[in-house]
Amino acid sequence: MSVWFGDVSGIALNAMSESTLIESLGIEITEVRDDALVGRMPVDSRTVQPAGVLHGGASVALAETLASWAGHLAVDRERFHVVGQEINANHIRPVSSGWVTATVTPAAIGRRSHVWEIRITDEAGRLVCISRCTLAVIEQRSTYAAAGERG
Repeated sequence: MSVWFGDVSGIALNAMSESTLIESLGIEITEVRDDALVGRMPVDSRTVQPAGVLHGGASVALAETLASWAGHLAVDRERFHVVGQEINANHIRPVSSGWVTATVTPAAIGRRSHVWEIRITDEAGRLVCISRCTLAVIEQRSTYAAAGERG
């Protein structure tokens, strides 16, 4: 059974990322499963720290992006919008090149809040970061939109 609200196959998440931090960091959604959302981010000059390894803040940005998109897909978007309320992250191992992949799954989906778990792995499948993000569900039509449609 899907955790998403309604048919989400036509929602162009990557297109809505144009002209945002998401696009600047090279984050892209790669798969929508019934119970998870998967995305990836390059480990390159946009996302590393001066020591040449993935910046922890970039990992957190990836985690919150995936959690927010998941929350967006899990609510009635005509009636509700989700916003980040809290996020934590444990950085497990450094990555200096390639791509990291994030998979977000629900820990709890309630009427007024969601808790999402995000696991970030390197290209070898090793855990890089584990994060948990709490979203508030507010009663307002979702304001996520493509760049040309934002108000």
